[in-house]
Amino acid sequence: MDRTQANTGTRDVAERLRFDEAALERWMQGNVPGFQRPLTVSQFKGGQSNPTYRLDTPARSFVLRRKPPGKLLPGAHAVEREYRVMAALGLTGFPVPRVHGLCEDESVIGTPFFVMDLVEGRIVWEAHFPGLSRENRAAHFDAMNATIARLHGFDPSALGLADYGKAAGFVERQVGRWSKQYLADADAGRVPAMDWLVDWLGKHLPPDSGLSRVAHGDFRCDNMIFDSTGPQVAAVLDWELSTLGDPAADFTYHLLMYRMPATLFSGLAGMDLGALGIPSEEDYVAAYCRRTGRDHLPNKDYLIVFCLFRLAAIIHGIKGRLARGNASSAHAAQMVERLEPLAELALAQAEAARF
Repeated sequence: MDRTQANTGTRDVAERLRFDEAALERWMQGNVPGFQRPLTVSQFKGGQSNPTYRLDTPARSFVLRRKPPGKLLPGAHAVEREYRVMAALGLTGFPVPRVHGLCEDESVIGTPFFVMDLVEGRIVWEAHFPGLSRENRAAHFDAMNATIARLHGFDPSALGLADYGKAAGFVERQVGRWSKQYLADADAGRVPAMDWLVDWLGKHLPPDSGLSRVAHGDFRCDNMIFDSTGPQVAAVLDWELSTLGDPAADFTYHLLMYRMPATLFSGLAGMDLGALGIPSEEDYVAAYCRRTGRDHLPNKDYLIVFCLFRLAAIIHGIKGRLARGNASSAHAAQMVERLEPLAELALAQAEAARF
């Protein structure tokens, strides 16, 4: 699948994801300053979890994120949490879209939603940043590194997010959460490698780091918008999985691009990074550690396995939503094809880890 072609732009809203646009117009008139009719609604092609819509008006454009309709797993699709963390970070100048309002009244469009600004710029869907010079590619990687390091520098209490998650035991809780979510989704079936990983992860839990920061949860190049003129991050998107947690685990998830082949989320494994101008995994980790005042990234081998398992569990959830008929992306079935190879990669990383 060509991820750039599959995810770029908008399409007509899928029949099962349509809603009362007149009701949305009325809500926006009361909640979005300067809103002008008429409103034109389309659906972004990308996104596997929360349906995302482009809202065009005569004066400006917005984005709407909503929970999908239908049966949902407990705690999933938390648009309320997305809204809260983006509102808090926006006050600091951190690159997130400006949010305009959260609606938890399901009578408006059928599910809770929020509206934010449409940020213009470029979304890069391939981890090797095709079409850029070596120097420009290196600058984009440095911008990503600096952005996640900045995120992990915030004190959650100073942001008003002290209660956004539990301060201790992050990795243990995350292993438990995603293991439970995987095991509970009977509609998606079972995967032998995932069953093995549930057992392995539980038996090899590292000591708790004791450090708690805002963790994005899905920090990848395609979850940010780059400035159209240069290697600056204009906005970080998709905060659905954000919480308070161990920043080392959050950064390690970002490192998965180095461990996955091009066939899995356009990874970098097997590419000539030097020729491309992309820093090695070791150099990229060292840059993050310098920016965050660390001397190393603790428990990296274990966290790599966990993060691969977690990503596979997310895809397993997409498989379940596909079976239930409420997957939000038109290419969900192609995404699900990556489940078993990703689980096998996690298993191989676990077997290669030194414990």
